[in-house]
Amino acid sequence: MIYEVEVFPRPPLVDAVGRGVMSQARDLHIKGITDVAASRVYFLKTEMSIEQAENVARRLLADPVSELLRLRPVEQAWNESAPGGLDQRRKLLVTRKPGVMDPVEASLISAVRDMGLEIEAAHTGARYYIEGELDQTSLRRLSRQVLANESIEEVHPGDEPYQFRQGHDYQFRKVVVPIRELSDAELERLSRDGHLFLSLAEMKGIQAHYRELGRDPVDVELETLAQTWSEHCVHKTMKGYIDFDGRNIDNLLKSTIARATRELNRPWCVSVFVDNAGVIRFDEENNICFKVETHNHPSAIEPYGGAATGIGGCIRDPMGTGMGARPILNTDIFCFAPPDLPIDDLPQGVLHPRRVMRGVVGGVRDYGNRMGIPTANGAVYFDERYLGNPLVYCGVVGIMPKDKSFKQVGKGDLIVVCGGRTGRDGIHGATFSSAELSETSDTEFSHAVQIGNAITQKKMLDVLLQARDAELYSAITDCGAGGLSSAVGEMGEELGARVHLDRVPLKYAGLSYTEIWISEAQERMVISVPPENRERLLKLFEAENVEATVIGEFTGSTRLELFYNGEQVADMDMKLLHEGIPQQRRKATWQRPQHSEPKPSRKKNFGKDLKAILGSWNVCSKHWIIRQYDHEVQGTSIIKPLVGVDEDGPGDAAVIAPVYGSTRGVAVANGLNPKYSDIDPYAMAASGIDEAMRNIVAVGGDPDHTALLDNFCWGNCEKPDRLGGLVRAAEACYDLAIAYGTPFISGKDSLNNEYQTVAGTIAIPATLLISAISVVPDVRRAMTSDLKKAGNIIYMVGLTKDELGGSHYYALKDAIGNKAPLPDLETAPKLLRAMHKAISAGTVRACHDLSEGGLAVALAEMAFAGGLGAEVQLSKVPRADDVTRDEQVLFSESNTRFLVEVEPLKCAEFERCLRGITRSQIGKVTAGDRVTLTGLAGQAVVDEPITDLKQAWIKPLDW
Repeated sequence: MIYEVEVFPRPPLVDAVGRGVMSQARDLHIKGITDVAASRVYFLKTEMSIEQAENVARRLLADPVSELLRLRPVEQAWNESAPGGLDQRRKLLVTRKPGVMDPVEASLISAVRDMGLEIEAAHTGARYYIEGELDQTSLRRLSRQVLANESIEEVHPGDEPYQFRQGHDYQFRKVVVPIRELSDAELERLSRDGHLFLSLAEMKGIQAHYRELGRDPVDVELETLAQTWSEHCVHKTMKGYIDFDGRNIDNLLKSTIARATRELNRPWCVSVFVDNAGVIRFDEENNICFKVETHNHPSAIEPYGGAATGIGGCIRDPMGTGMGARPILNTDIFCFAPPDLPIDDLPQGVLHPRRVMRGVVGGVRDYGNRMGIPTANGAVYFDERYLGNPLVYCGVVGIMPKDKSFKQVGKGDLIVVCGGRTGRDGIHGATFSSAELSETSDTEFSHAVQIGNAITQKKMLDVLLQARDAELYSAITDCGAGGLSSAVGEMGEELGARVHLDRVPLKYAGLSYTEIWISEAQERMVISVPPENRERLLKLFEAENVEATVIGEFTGSTRLELFYNGEQVADMDMKLLHEGIPQQRRKATWQRPQHSEPKPSRKKNFGKDLKAILGSWNVCSKHWIIRQYDHEVQGTSIIKPLVGVDEDGPGDAAVIAPVYGSTRGVAVANGLNPKYSDIDPYAMAASGIDEAMRNIVAVGGDPDHTALLDNFCWGNCEKPDRLGGLVRAAEACYDLAIAYGTPFISGKDSLNNEYQTVAGTIAIPATLLISAISVVPDVRRAMTSDLKKAGNIIYMVGLTKDELGGSHYYALKDAIGNKAPLPDLETAPKLLRAMHKAISAGTVRACHDLSEGGLAVALAEMAFAGGLGAEVQLSKVPRADDVTRDEQVLFSESNTRFLVEVEPLKCAEFERCLRGITRSQIGKVTAGDRVTLTGLAGQAVVDEPITDLKQAWIKPLDW
């Protein structure tokens, strides 16, 4: 028997989902809709009586106070009407496609069985009742851009009976792939059609290896090589051989970023570039670790699921670092196309940016909140070139006892997979992430999208920490890109491993041995367990209702051996997997582009320009996103994303105090400005590092105990100009790290972020996210950016230069310019240390770094955050000799500058802390409600009420 249960809002309560659909339809200019109502739908496959099914529905599926429900066997008509005559409207039912993971389904089945009732399966969905006259184009847009995502969902029209579709048992068949006699063209076709995405040189290397063995590879062996050698997993472009305009570079990563860390040799760096996350010392008892990942391609196809598994997978990185860390803070940075893009401008296969944005934000929100981890830092950047490839960076900080910071797999240890079950979701995720997208990607790679279940992961986290403290396992890693193939392959690199794939718990029947091995189904970890601890560990997991299964052992043979139902399906040398990949050889070139320079402005008032910049997508308030996150769960938050009297002004960085009873804190910040890469990727990378460091210092972080992470998102690096830009950015990372004394401890790159359309290629701007993590010696000295008291003095610290290139002011003029900001590598580190000294000494009341929009924007933000006015004289601003115009002083985005509020009686002490550093008193805090900036000629060039400035800043994303 299959029962259908439908749940509606109880009149006259508002149908929030229906209203949301209407709002999104209006935003996308979908015409003909006058009203939409929505219901939740559940399908139960069970032998329960109708009375039992109704009891389940009333107890589990509907709130008796705020909701109505109706129930029927699916082969029968409804015996009651939907409220409000909804049955007379056009109906669309949206459900998950067969095999797509549904967390609600799993929870429902568990809850029904907890009631002592039997249920075979459950599916969920949503039904929409649409009123109005829609043509087929509008209905198609509504279905694809608002109601459903066709990569994971199906739309069923009308009242057709719902059919359960489930997998069939797998019939074992060992598949051998004949590659030894293939031509080059046939090897390339196999790589593309098989979604291996290996180069011809790599395919020929595999071919040569199996010719030497005298046999062809089994399909699972070929897939294992594709996962292990994928750009996503091995970073072969960064590690390859590059001819850069005649200069030879052997391993760009090793010669720049890793080199800087090696040369700095900071004693507080505990573990760098060797584990799932970088580890630094925190206090005498604990270390902290930090990792930032990207999940771009899956989020382009299925924004909610792609982003949720992005943050979910990154949470597993600290869990799999050392012997396991407890996650204590999430950070997320998104890059989208503008949400006001006309829907008619969308290429085929591309979701609307507003749909992508809502889905990505929702996915990260739900996963992080359900895991009970504060999301306290982030950023959002908009550019039309992210249309086909949104960027989704997710970062997680973890804390662990310092004696749990390393791991060692032992010979004879058991291989245990724990947490969620394995399904078909995420097949080819690693290789898919290494390819370019096109208008067919949403259907061709729908299997590569994972759907996460945060509750499963939270349960797994809790029991793993118990097992860690009981010393029941010797090593742990996450089951992410490449699934078991990567997790077991990495853990067994030195020893070898034997795995029985038929022992892996499955979500449903029908998976082949290859699918089991490379599936990237979420919420799974792999642990190495000494045999003597087997029973204690399994009993602990069983007691906490978390699945754990022994699937093999680490052998000492240095071979990877896979079995299915007793038959061997793979026998590979670990050395081939981890050392056999041919080194890439590529050419790179870079030439500085020349952009037109806008003519100097003759304006005498820049108030409108200031409000326009405050209201631009990249500067405006991101409160619509921020307020969806829980910043205070775990009770450690010191500085949250929004600060000020009403907690609605912009903060510079997050600060938490992760150890209860201790005043020692952790600061996390980021730097990102892809616009500068249109002038020079070196300047973009250098400014990103300087911005991250400014943000750290502004909240009280110690620049001498700060570490960096790099996340490169680039276009197709087989194109010499793209690769040349990557080299420029990496070299900036080395120069800045050495100058500032800030080691890199981890990183990740995501290449091939280009989208193929009929009209041509959409390539993202060269984008480098720099994340910074620092120790705050005393969180009681942590600093916020909002102005505190009328009569206090406003200082400018740092030098303003003629650096409007790539600025938001030039963007108002539809210009880029040629003078991107560049930090002074000699003076910048001294300035940062002096500012930290001043803040630590208690001489500062407010501090805000100058970044997007320059001085005018920073001052406006400080003023409306504090609810106070400010008066500043541009003639007192420290500036270079060629800075002679008001617009330069107002809007230059020069690096390493701060606006600082200081009490009059503290000014002498503040200046002693900054002896030898460029600074000047430029104005004061007022009790009024206006921001006034007096120009170089002595007349006000900005004189605006803080309420108007604040409204301009809030309005764009006040959704």
